[in-house]
Amino acid sequence: MNGGLLVAGTTSDAGKSVVTAGICRWLARQGVKVAPFKAQNMSLNSFVTREGAEIGRAQAMQAQACRVEPTAHMNPVLLKPGGERSSQVVLLGRPVGEMSARGYHGGRQARLLGTVLDSLAELRATYDAVICEGAGSPAEINLRRTDIVNMGIARGAGLPVLVVGDIDRGGVFASFFGTVALLAPEDQALVAGFLVNKFRGDVSLLEPGLEMLHGLTGRRTYGVLPFRHGLGIDEEDGLRVSLRGTVRESVVAPPVGEDVLRVAVCAVPLMSNFTDVDALAAEPGVVVRFVDRPEELSDADLVVVPGTRGTVRALEWLRERGLADAIVRRVAEERPVLGICGGFQLLGEHIEDEVESRAGHVDGLGLLPVRVRFAREKTLTRPVGEALGERVEGYEIHHGVAEVAGGDPFLDGCRVGQTWGTHWHGSLESDGFRRAFLREVAAAAGRRFVPAPDTSFAALREEQLDRLGDLIEHHADTDALWRLIESGAPQGLPFIPPGAPA
Repeated sequence: MNGGLLVAGTTSDAGKSVVTAGICRWLARQGVKVAPFKAQNMSLNSFVTREGAEIGRAQAMQAQACRVEPTAHMNPVLLKPGGERSSQVVLLGRPVGEMSARGYHGGRQARLLGTVLDSLAELRATYDAVICEGAGSPAEINLRRTDIVNMGIARGAGLPVLVVGDIDRGGVFASFFGTVALLAPEDQALVAGFLVNKFRGDVSLLEPGLEMLHGLTGRRTYGVLPFRHGLGIDEEDGLRVSLRGTVRESVVAPPVGEDVLRVAVCAVPLMSNFTDVDALAAEPGVVVRFVDRPEELSDADLVVVPGTRGTVRALEWLRERGLADAIVRRVAEERPVLGICGGFQLLGEHIEDEVESRAGHVDGLGLLPVRVRFAREKTLTRPVGEALGERVEGYEIHHGVAEVAGGDPFLDGCRVGQTWGTHWHGSLESDGFRRAFLREVAAAAGRRFVPAPDTSFAALREEQLDRLGDLIEHHADTDALWRLIESGAPQGLPFIPPGAPA
């Protein structure tokens, strides 16, 4: 078998990432050697592979759904926004420069088509099936000429296309029809059908609409997935982050001790790898919220300053909003603060940045004995170490080089009293360390909080991926889906006018 499929969507956030992960897990459970692929991802949430390549976290999670190690070929182009109009371009896991949106779509993107097709061919030569994820909508007619992630890759590799629509938003039938009708005849020939996502209620009430859609387009619906809470994976396709939706919902469990522990995460600009706090939210009795006002820190037992693609900009934002002063007061009162990556850097004394912001010398908050100098070469590693008597694994993605001049060692960063700083993302996913850290926080906060002794973050992730696989297995026509992956789009699919504009 040498099959493939492109999962496209009617819009951003239609469910492409979770559907791709679900199909990957379903195939892996059938014994198929499967891999994920996303030609181009725009995300501030990234991951480091074992060979030191940076890719989108969604593709890393999809690789976990496949039960394989992630590689750079699974996400050959990663765009990391640095503002409204520019992004860092990461090619095959390594940064190659900053580029404006106009410059990227004006020519650079089209030249990358060969690179992404080569990566896809490499995966298809290695795996039985490759499940590709599109970006945004394939009917972005203003971008079709330079497209390398939707119909550009589908046509280049001859992939059948499954279009996912979020019915919970409304207008899904119009979205399905309009998506097909705005594609060129050659692109339409690859669009095999549709998958309805997030349906609430009795499916029989939807069936007349699905039949009419089939009559209008000549394309079938491959499944209707019910609405389920807490099924997001690590993803982000743009600059905007829903602060109410970033922490994945999990089974509500009462705290083991007498108290809950409240965690406030500063929602800094260009927040990156905010998934670091998912492991905290998975603990029974830990309440995580994202905040942007100083008064929201007052009742927090732990304040987290997360990673960011703009350390100096985040520092300015904290000062403008009064959050910087609130954090300084917390530290003076010996109340716990944790800085991760960019959050660690801005807790230090000085920042010298001629790379990210080009702001030169900037004073930090002065809460940790650390000086940071931004290097042009990015650090991309998967460190392993020990803290609080527990083994810790993490990953580093940063230009800032920290010179630590005091404090107690902490994951290649430092700790002074109850102020902690590290460049290590993902450290809180190490269960023993997370429990030890939360015990320290609870003691400092005077809370009678007790970490659950048996919470396994890795096991919770596996359960979530299995739930995604179950959705596909139980609510999609898996026989038809298998034929699509194995044999490609059906022949003779009708053209739906008007097609793409000339």
